[in-house]
Amino acid sequence: MDKNLLQLYAVTDRQWLKEGERLADVVEAAVRGGATLIQLREKSMDDEAFIREAIEIKKVTDAYDIPLIINDNLKVCQACGAAGVHVGQEDLCAEKARALLGPDKIIGVTAKTVAQAREAVRQGADYLGSGAMFGSTTKTEARPMTLEQFKEIRQAVSIPIVLIGGIDAENIGELKGSGAQGAAVVSGIFAQPDVEKATRRLKKLSLEVFPEEMDQETVGK
Repeated sequence: MDKNLLQLYAVTDRQWLKEGERLADVVEAAVRGGATLIQLREKSMDDEAFIREAIEIKKVTDAYDIPLIINDNLKVCQACGAAGVHVGQEDLCAEKARALLGPDKIIGVTAKTVAQAREAVRQGADYLGSGAMFGSTTKTEARPMTLEQFKEIRQAVSIPIVLIGGIDAENIGELKGSGAQGAAVVSGIFAQPDVEKATRRLKKLSLEVFPEEMDQETVGK
């Protein structure tokens, strides 16, 4: 996958929706602001409702030509034609996801240790998600990860990694030089009163913290 797609990775959270607001409209605001990838996360929605929502969100991401990743649900991914899935350590393993989805889908895996990172790579992951860098408003049980701990993971694998966990415009600068390819942001985007404005600010900062990388095979062409 293009590692630059991880630069500003927006993860949805419907708890921040205002009365009468549609998630698709908020996602579009994030995309207009510069989000490079959208992950649709729904932990308490049944599959049929999740599929309907995913189809609606994919119309937005398709219109702006950015990938849609589905959190932990292969059925929804297949039904809406999403670009791929992201799975956690307690979810379906990457190896089974790859077997079911085929070689062309993006598969992301949460990895909080070197062992988990190496195993995810062995199973065919395209990228890793590591954290929680600054705690988490969506996963209160998540243990913070230090940059030193993350750098051990970074040195252990070669695939792209996106950092997650409490990242916002105030602390994203602390991740500069980490070796990650981007930041996954939840409340720093979707909890803000003006989602497009907040995303635009984060995109500007992310360009400084995670400069776009050129694939080695294109160098010199």
